[in-house]
Amino acid sequence: MLTFSLFIAGFVFLIKGADILVEGASDIARRLRISDLVVGLTIVAFGTSAPELAVNIIASVEGNSGIAFGNIVGSNIANTLLILGAASFIYPIRVQKSTVYNEIPFSMLAALVLFFMANDIIIDNRSENILSRIDGFVMLSFFSIFMYYIYTLARKGKIGEEIKSSGNVYKSVAYIILGALGLYFGGDWIVTGAIEIARTFGLGEDIIGLTIVAIGTSLPELATSVVASLKKNSDIAIGNVVGSNIFNIFWVLGLSASIRPLPISKGNNPDILVVLFSAFLLFLFLYFMKQHTMKRWQGSVFLFGYVLYLYNLIFSR
Repeated sequence: MLTFSLFIAGFVFLIKGADILVEGASDIARRLRISDLVVGLTIVAFGTSAPELAVNIIASVEGNSGIAFGNIVGSNIANTLLILGAASFIYPIRVQKSTVYNEIPFSMLAALVLFFMANDIIIDNRSENILSRIDGFVMLSFFSIFMYYIYTLARKGKIGEEIKSSGNVYKSVAYIILGALGLYFGGDWIVTGAIEIARTFGLGEDIIGLTIVAIGTSLPELATSVVASLKKNSDIAIGNVVGSNIFNIFWVLGLSASIRPLPISKGNNPDILVVLFSAFLLFLFLYFMKQHTMKRWQGSVFLFGYVLYLYNLIFSR
């Protein structure tokens, strides 16, 4: 009972920590005159990916590879199908041309790189699949390229307009510190609780990572994108999801593998393919739709796809 209580408390600390971290970081970003799309693709995406980062670092250090890998793959599936589906169902999301042709393909590249790196048995005829430290360093290199791309766009003035800041800088810094502490303790309690739940119900760590932990760590993305959709701020809604998906694979999973190599089950291939297919479907929807807009019926398709994925995951494995 104590473990379960700490598990729930962990999510509270994790989500609240991410919330105030994003608030503090976003305020500082606005002081630097960074626009909505840049904030969505970087500051907000990093902040809402912080729960995944906290959980994965702790899981990697403790050797819980099933939770570490399942958390990232499950979070990316939830980000695209559940969160973007819900946001576009609430209000159609109009996406900038640069996002359709640059950022979304980059998220597809991330999923493709993950598929190849997680299939040593098929590709290299090895005895097991493992994300090695070299794989982690390669992912971090891709992440550096993505950040440089965002930096060059911002410098060329291709993204957005000035946004005004509020509050004082000391409060923003305090929020960042408190948010980081909340992420640490929340992540630790979630990993501990998830392991105990898996043992109690006889479930694999990867199943727990793909479902409960993944959905829980994706709650900041869900809250951010839904609120942005209600406020008709499409740049934050789409930038948060696409940026988080790139961050999750190239930054969080790359850092996790760099800390400690992660053994990957061959049975996780369908999950990786769902990540790749959902990113590709998002690209197709936006590429062929007038004004690159995600409409409500497309959001419904994404939501139905997520329900179908969960059903197959829980009852067919």
